[in-house]
Amino acid sequence: MKVIYRGKTKDVVEVDGVIQLFFKDDMTGKDGVFDPGENQVGLTVEGSGRSGLAVSKFFFERLKEKGIPTHFITCDLDAKMMEVKPVAVFGKGIEVICRYRAVGSFMKRYGAYVTEGQPLDGYVEITLKDDERQDPFVNKEALALLDILSEKDYETVVELTKKICLVIKEELANKGLDLYDIKLEFGKDRETGEILLIDELSAGNMRVFRGNQPVAPMELEGFLSL
Repeated sequence: MKVIYRGKTKDVVEVDGVIQLFFKDDMTGKDGVFDPGENQVGLTVEGSGRSGLAVSKFFFERLKEKGIPTHFITCDLDAKMMEVKPVAVFGKGIEVICRYRAVGSFMKRYGAYVTEGQPLDGYVEITLKDDERQDPFVNKEALALLDILSEKDYETVVELTKKICLVIKEELANKGLDLYDIKLEFGKDRETGEILLIDELSAGNMRVFRGNQPVAPMELEGFLSL
């Protein structure tokens, strides 16, 4: 087994030429409180890795039904392992946030202009994966200038983001839940060059509410009846 990358909540390894993601029981947050917007491990909850993989599997399979390209191939819930297509990330990695409500870091930045929970209609913004610099925001022009993401690929990523998030939002709405925001990652298939959704689609990278109450990460699996 070759370790390709050790992340905060997942490890990426290669086994006999197959790329696998292993889901840990670590969660992002601060002072023991879960927060998908944090750049550090804030708590460890037994079973959260398997739960996150189960939710990811559910959404990846829904996206496949819709013809949306992803890196997902298959998974083993008991082993907390997901087999994926090999991809090349953009630069050192980008994160794409789709916001339906004004919460989290959006409120911290723009609180003088919006109210808590204000609708945002699927607003999309991109950050660079860079823990040292606190994942700085970057616009289309800077991405092209830095040779991270061409203007054409930028448009594709934004279009895919809106399609993906609408599918997820509708699936959650069917369960009486509201998607407030979600963080996605993208890369290019190393064989075909096609832009794919990568990483995970778990409660660990989205804010979901039921009424005015946030849904805890491990509760989402139950709401989806997985």
